[in-house]
Amino acid sequence: MAGKTFPIFHLPSFYQPALALFSGFEFRFSFGLRASGFGFTRILFLTLLGCSSLLRGEIKVVVNHNSSEDATAEFKFNQVRPPARGDAAAQAVFKIVDGTRDQNGGTVDVLHDGKAPMEGDQPSANCFFRAGTDGGRVMVDLGKAIEIKQVNTYSWHPGTRSPQVYHLYASDGNAANFNAAPKRDTAPDQCGWKLLAKVDTRPKDGEPGGQYGVSVGDSEGSVGKYRFLLFDMFHTETTDSFGNTFYSEIDVIDRNAPELVEPSLLPEGEKTITFGDGKYTLALNTSETPDLAEWADKELIPLVEQWYPKIVNLLPSEDYEAPRKFSIVFKKDMKGVANTAGTRIHCAAKWVRSNLKGEAKGAIFHEMVHVVQQYGRAKRTNPNATTAPGWLVEGITDYIRFYHFEPQTRGAEIAPGNMAKAKYDGSYRVTANFLNYISEKYGKDLVPRLNAIIRDGNFNESSWNKLTGHSAQELNDEWKAQLGK
Repeated sequence: MAGKTFPIFHLPSFYQPALALFSGFEFRFSFGLRASGFGFTRILFLTLLGCSSLLRGEIKVVVNHNSSEDATAEFKFNQVRPPARGDAAAQAVFKIVDGTRDQNGGTVDVLHDGKAPMEGDQPSANCFFRAGTDGGRVMVDLGKAIEIKQVNTYSWHPGTRSPQVYHLYASDGNAANFNAAPKRDTAPDQCGWKLLAKVDTRPKDGEPGGQYGVSVGDSEGSVGKYRFLLFDMFHTETTDSFGNTFYSEIDVIDRNAPELVEPSLLPEGEKTITFGDGKYTLALNTSETPDLAEWADKELIPLVEQWYPKIVNLLPSEDYEAPRKFSIVFKKDMKGVANTAGTRIHCAAKWVRSNLKGEAKGAIFHEMVHVVQQYGRAKRTNPNATTAPGWLVEGITDYIRFYHFEPQTRGAEIAPGNMAKAKYDGSYRVTANFLNYISEKYGKDLVPRLNAIIRDGNFNESSWNKLTGHSAQELNDEWKAQLGK
């Protein structure tokens, strides 16, 4: 369909409400699919043609979408430029004039700090309205009226908080009745504002998550000379309370300013590494711990590049694709060792420093196995899915670690003094030893098969009988007898 145009009556009904304001104008849409590094980027072009005091030539809204699998911290799109540093919004004043910001996210200032999130679910790097509300309004004061070339907005989230739904207004502030902070009960076009565009990037079909870049521009190079912008932002869905978009950045491009050079959006200490023939991407963050950057480069990155694809192959299941992007972040004040939430691995810098020549790499490897496991996926599609006990989840993780990654450490061996109290559900290394025993006796594919059962949400006590013909307790007794020998 790329390059084709459609009259208004060919448009899906999904998009037509957002266009009601512009009745009487001719509309042209073109849709395209662009092959990218990992898949396809969906592109939507909206062009409004006609002459009106509201429009300066052709107002064009370009929407680019990267799927969750294709999105990276660089925010690379086909048509929409990545977020910039030093644009006109950088020194502007951003203010929420209606609605309440969600305290779990960043302040409104993250919208023009020139920084992008490192991953798709990073609340502190985004600004969004409080859960359960229908968005709100954000006013931008540029300090003086400028010829605006483009207004670009960016968002990133794995679910329904990724699409953008907003109305964009602009004003030079000179109208006698101008209201710089209109509440939701006040129509902006009745108090000195002009409507520039209505944006709604929610897809009609397919997953809504990923990364969106939206550019509001004009065919003549300027949408107008304005000092103020007003974003009237709406939630994307009402199925649950979490439909307010994770807005990552808002850029305003001055037509008369020097052309912006696209900088790296990654602060010092943050980098992305693509590996596995371009299939996988690691976002590595040592910004809080620069002293660990060299170790991460020399020791951790090679480990990730070699072993993440191997872990994926060791834990397959039908119709499942392991995450293609994940992050490792070193936290200077974190207590403990490491943990994983979804595809985010957090490492306690103090512990890592004291174990660089010991278990640091093994502990992070353990967390990478959790990234691949993704045992919570079944609950998202099947509310009746069962949950595997934590001791088994951790046992599988340490089984992969100590019997595939670093068997030479013999880290899952049970000392003679601990054999009597050892039990199959002892978790971590103890359960790993148990799983190794039954794998050796009942089939090398036992752990992959067990993994598939858990990931599908079908695990229960009878799973042991299905896999081995014995109950868990019978298997425990066999294993204990072997330990005694």
